[in-house]
Order: sequence, then C-alpha cells, then structure tokens
Amino acid sequence: MSNLVPIIHGVAADRPDEADTFRNAETIAAALQARGYQTDITPIDLDLTVFEALAARQPLVVFNLVEGLRGNGRLGYLACAMLEHCNLAHTGAGETAYYQSTSKILTKILLQAANLPAPEWWTRAVPAGKKVIIKSVYEHASFGIDQNSVVDGRSASREIMFREKHFGGRFFAEKYVHGREFNVSVLQLDDGPHVLPIAEMRFDGRPDDMLPIVDYAAKWDTASQEYSVTQRRFGVEEHDPELAERLKSLTLKCWAAAELSGYGRIDFRVDSMGKSYIIDINANPCLAPDAGFAAALKEAGFEYEDGVEAIVNAARRSRRR
Repeated sequence: MSNLVPIIHGVAADRPDEADTFRNAETIAAALQARGYQTDITPIDLDLTVFEALAARQPLVVFNLVEGLRGNGRLGYLACAMLEHCNLAHTGAGETAYYQSTSKILTKILLQAANLPAPEWWTRAVPAGKKVIIKSVYEHASFGIDQNSVVDGRSASREIMFREKHFGGRFFAEKYVHGREFNVSVLQLDDGPHVLPIAEMRFDGRPDDMLPIVDYAAKWDTASQEYSVTQRRFGVEEHDPELAERLKSLTLKCWAAAELSGYGRIDFRVDSMGKSYIIDINANPCLAPDAGFAAALKEAGFEYEDGVEAIVNAARRSRRR
C-alpha cells in the first residue's frame, strides 16, 4: 500500500495569513517524513486538472491545506470538491461541511437550525443601539477585522460598504459579544472526536481604548500592540469546570451538526452573564506549531507529529467507510 501523503495548498496572495499556510505545509511535511510517510507540497490554482495528476499517483491520503484560491476564501471548497470527485481520501471536513464553514452566514443558518447559540447577524440594516462587529463572510484568519470593526448599528451599513470596497468580497454585521473568548480544538481519534484542552484568549494589559478582540493585527502583526497584549491561556477546566463542560458539550454538538471530521476548532464568546455564543466553525484550523491547535495538542500531551498522524489516520478511516 502507498504511504504517499502529498500536501496541497492554495497560497497566492501576499498576506501574512497566506504566507503562514505555506510555512505550515513545510512543517507538516517534516512531521509526515518523521513518521515514515512520503510527501511533497503541491500548490493549487484554478487549473483543477492537477487533481487528476494527484489521483494518478495513488496517494494514501491527501493533506488538504487549501483555504482559498487566488486569495479568495470563497473558492477554497473547490479543492475539497475535486478531491472527492477524484475519489481521493483527504484530511479534514468533507465537501459539504467545508463549503458550509467557508461562509459565516451559512454557518449561522446551520447553527440556528441545530438550535445552537450564536449571535444575531445582519447583512445590511441594523437596528440603532445594537453594537455589532463587521466581519468578512468568506475570509477567515480575522482578515478585514481591526479595532474599528465594532460599531453602532446606525453605522453598520456604511461600515459594511467601506470594508467591501477596501478589502473586497462580502461583509456582514454580527452582534458584538463583550466578554471572554475561547478556542476549542477537536481531534478525531479511533473512538471518535476528542475535545482538546480549552484555550482562552486573554487581553491582559490592553489599554482602555483597545477592544478585547482577536483582530488581524493581534494574529499577524508581531510589531503591533494588539499582538503583544493578546495571549493564549489554558486551565479553564480547573478554574471554571462548569463553563468548560458547557463549552465542551456545545463543541461536540457543533461538530456533529456541521458534520466535521478529522480535526476542527470552534470559537466562542462568553458574555458577562455567562452565556456562550458560537462565533465561528473552523473546518481546517491552522496547524502551524505556534498556532492554537498545536498549542492544544501540546497541552493534551500529544507530540506535534502525533496530531498530524492522527489527522491522516482519520482520513484513512473515512475512506474505508
């Protein structure tokens, strides 16, 4: 049997989050080689015949890191669709789940149908007095989010139009939940999905005029004040076990409703009254060694290579079904 696990990505745009995906591919390649797999890295563009070439090589699994094509997150699902069209086992979510998670609006509709808690949202007109955060519909990694993204409802339509013009794509308004933020990573093992230690994003030491949000600068601009005051912390299971159990339960319900597989991450905001809101479903969260998923793996006692191999094994099991 082949032990070939090629890695595919769609990096094209000159953005820090895009460049991070390419570095991530190199790290995963090293992890796969350390576990005895053959691997290489293949860039994907809109010439989809590359998938036929991949199929001809008869890989064991394809490691799918495609988040967008030509810098457009809306097109990322095409890689997943072509992998399944060519009957290639691949890491992460299937085509339908991937497509739904690509659009934050489709994600909202899915959560609503599953009776899972998510903030209200609007595509244009927002009631005055509502504080909202303006987000990209299709882009992830906090693209298009900064300290000016939180506005009153009266300004939402204008801010949406400004950001669509400035960043491209579509934007929408989501009710701003002032409170704590948590990232809950999930790894699928032989006996099903396992919730990894819960990470809280802390903003200790931020100035009073800085919003406690993980915006683009907080994730990618290492020289920014936002980056310096945004820190990941573990330990909620010990300090607040009731909240941890609630987040874990919601995460597994979300995993099932969204039909995720292999690995994933669910992001939450928790308000001052303790109510939890699902703010994002990540079907293919970043696997870079300094990113949240790898940090959760380490906190759980996994070596990085263990996590990568577990993701490959989940894809193999999916193929056998």
